[in-house]
Amino acid sequence: MMSRIRSKNTKPETLLRSGLWRQGFRFRLHAQLPGKPDILLPRWNVVVFVNGCFWHAHVGCRYFRLPSTRIEFWRDKLVGNRRRDTEAARKLVDEGFKVIVAWECAFRANRELAIAETATLIRNQDNWRVAEVLSRQVNAPAADRIEVVRN
Repeated sequence: MMSRIRSKNTKPETLLRSGLWRQGFRFRLHAQLPGKPDILLPRWNVVVFVNGCFWHAHVGCRYFRLPSTRIEFWRDKLVGNRRRDTEAARKLVDEGFKVIVAWECAFRANRELAIAETATLIRNQDNWRVAEVLSRQVNAPAADRIEVVRN
């Protein structure tokens, strides 16, 4: 069963790539950088991770639920994934990149809005380091769908 789970070219990732391409963004895929970001936009100095809500333990998301069997194994696995994600983002920020995390639930809720928000973040060269593209149901108010960590 686990052999069928892909780490590259997932549906949310391909949706985001095609949407960004249509908007004129040019990028590289799966660059050899910390965390192996899904999309690298060298012109903008931005990397994008497209995270699945289950595999990256998206807190507060209705698509994430800890399995009821082998609880200790899954807890350790998912906590390790989150720790690795945080460390990779920190290393990329230290190297001067801006990091966007686009969650699977954002594409399930409204794929065009998720693509538009990601494109806006890429173009926005304000003073942010890490941003998350979230769906409306996560973290309550619709106005706060994007979480931005400022310098």
